[in-house]
Amino acid sequence: MTGLLTTIVKRRGAMALRALAVVGLAASLAGCYTQHVAQQAAYPDDYHERHPITLKEREHTVEVFVGRNRGGLTPSQRADVLSFAQLWRREATSGIIVDVPHGRSIERASAASMHEVQSILAASGVPRNAIHVRTYNTSGATLASIRLNYAKLAAEAGPCGLWPHDLGVSLDRAYTENHPYWNLGCASQRNLAAMVANPEDLVQPRAEAPAYAPRRSVAIEHYRKGDIPSGSYPGDYDKNKISGIGK
Repeated sequence: MTGLLTTIVKRRGAMALRALAVVGLAASLAGCYTQHVAQQAAYPDDYHERHPITLKEREHTVEVFVGRNRGGLTPSQRADVLSFAQLWRREATSGIIVDVPHGRSIERASAASMHEVQSILAASGVPRNAIHVRTYNTSGATLASIRLNYAKLAAEAGPCGLWPHDLGVSLDRAYTENHPYWNLGCASQRNLAAMVANPEDLVQPRAEAPAYAPRRSVAIEHYRKGDIPSGSYPGDYDKNKISGIGK
């Protein structure tokens, strides 16, 4: 009986050791998998994921400098305010905030310049309730200016020039597994973000505009008559071609 109990105890101990070994192996494999996934998440291979283009709100500001002894705007300042108003109608995501300098020495000149600024904004179609005017005190050390600004969408990527991994021979995973280096593609993403005219195009396509009916009618009429729909050309329009292949 004693021998039987000893055998049972040994078998149960062996089973317990096997169970502990299986649990330990599973835990170690899970740890390796978690570490591998974390490394992949921290260093993706696709440069679109390493350096994504994001949309943010940035301020667009125009300064109209005001002199002491002169009121009103110069021709170049009128052009700047007019361009500002046209851009606001096309890309702004907020109203216009106007900071007007306040001080005894420039009180009259500032008021005259601001009156002209408001006239240009109104003539450009900017509603009065979209303009918020506030004043600030000036210091004699700097030239006073009327500051116009609004918020708009801007695309950004980067920053570039970061090198968290060694490009030379090393034991780094990016080198041993032939992964692209971190900074690869950052400049392309940053240039694309800077060049795009409408940042919303990076997120969704624009709505399709209606067809130009007059031109479409002309093309259909040419097609109905059997003419070339794109237009008519003189008979010798291609006489200077080097090759006649395709005639």
